Amino acid sequence: MKKSILSFCCATVAIGAAAQIPLDYYAPLDGLTGRELKQAIHEIASNDVKMLSYGSGNLKTWWAFYVTDMIDGGYVRDRYSPDEFSFGSRGASVSGMNIEHSFPKSWWGGSENNAYKDLYNLMPCQTTINNHKSNYPMANVDVEWRGNGVTRIGTRSGDPTSQDYRYWEPGDQWKGDFARGYFYMATAYQDFTWSGNQAVRILKTGAYPTLQEWAYTLYLDWAKDDNVDQIETVRNNDVERLQGNRNPFVDFPNLARYVWGDSVGEPFRPLTSVKSQSFTGGATIREKESVPVELYASTFLGDKGNCTVETAPGSASGINVWSNTTDHGWKGSGSRGPSTNLTYYETDATLLTPEIDLADHKAAWFEFDHAVKFAEAPYSCLTVVAQVDGEDHPLQVRRWPLGNNWDFVNSSVVDLSPWAGKKVKVGFRYTSSTEEASTWEIKNMRLLAVAGKSATEYIEQDMLDPEDSMPEEYYTIDGRRIFSKEDARGIVIVRRGSRVSKIFIP
Repeated sequence: MKKSILSFCCATVAIGAAAQIPLDYYAPLDGLTGRELKQAIHEIASNDVKMLSYGSGNLKTWWAFYVTDMIDGGYVRDRYSPDEFSFGSRGASVSGMNIEHSFPKSWWGGSENNAYKDLYNLMPCQTTINNHKSNYPMANVDVEWRGNGVTRIGTRSGDPTSQDYRYWEPGDQWKGDFARGYFYMATAYQDFTWSGNQAVRILKTGAYPTLQEWAYTLYLDWAKDDNVDQIETVRNNDVERLQGNRNPFVDFPNLARYVWGDSVGEPFRPLTSVKSQSFTGGATIREKESVPVELYASTFLGDKGNCTVETAPGSASGINVWSNTTDHGWKGSGSRGPSTNLTYYETDATLLTPEIDLADHKAAWFEFDHAVKFAEAPYSCLTVVAQVDGEDHPLQVRRWPLGNNWDFVNSSVVDLSPWAGKKVKVGFRYTSSTEEASTWEIKNMRLLAVAGKSATEYIEQDMLDPEDSMPEEYYTIDGRRIFSKEDARGIVIVRRGSRVSKIFIP
């Protein structure tokens, strides 16, 4: 039911920029160390992912790059070259560019599996450079060939035994990005058997450590020198919306140190660890310490769930966007007429739950199942909101249907904790235009809340440790780790074993 999607492109990018790290997603990592931590990351990164098909065309790699790797003016972001290439129509390949695998498929024997299609492993790359870098692994190199002043090819610096082998080295501004990409690949696909001379020089088969020591040592340095920036965080958010998982090494810039580096023996704490962007769901990581209560639930299958519809001014008159069905729950649609001659209408209508009182709760969240068809980018025209005091606040929904079939997808946890203590309505806002009108079906909604501690109280609890022999650790008042006292200013939380105190550093 689409005729054009050009008007939706900018909205997609803006959504990615505004997203936040979902705390519940990382709750399984809490308190783990080394090998066990890497295994838990593997399970998170590889669970319930929906990879797009590889190549050009609708819902394929180049279609995704149109969102994940477009910069101002419609140009392609090329991390391998400073040359400029322009996107054409969405889904079309770009002349002079290839889809580049950071981990080439030859490293696992050539199977076109999830790793072959994983957007965290794929980047648009100038064809000339792609040909030169071949299936080489990354390292600091003694340069033999330099691609337009960015990508370098050569033997590995400081390794006289590698003279028969070639490596590639990214530009300094991209070294951290590629290092975190390698950390992700070596974890998400740690169960692979690595083969061939190129792979085994950087990888070893097995769940831990998977990367060769010289490799993870170098990449830790690269990641430290080139920290996470907005380009990475926005791409991480956008890729999640397309395939349903995240790169944890982007969300937590220090996470790799707990897997391979100087913190490998220390328990990882998602709540207090350094993060690349704001964190949602402050209290939910310890929800096991309180008993969640169900505040609202409905299948919506022939049951309206006491929902109401709020239609915005300007929405097409006479068009009832939302209808309740016995088979598919609530259904939103802005098209009318026989399937062979549909008419699309400009609509804007929000399906609202009854008001839910969170006055006595410190954390709340909900899930629902939904299906979308006839939409190339569902999250650009469909929105979930928290309505508080009559004002709509967009919510992050991590799992969206692809938009081209009737398969229901679970939304995963949607966090309402920022509005704990208030009265909230959850809204499902449907919009359409005279050029595109999708169909959105929603069922099986369940909202839970917990009357637990506040986020700050959880942070302070996390800082309690029975081992008095531990060295001093420093945190900001909102729980972010400070790795050097010299970097601390203002009110600082100090932990030494089980003793926690607050000090002021001018």
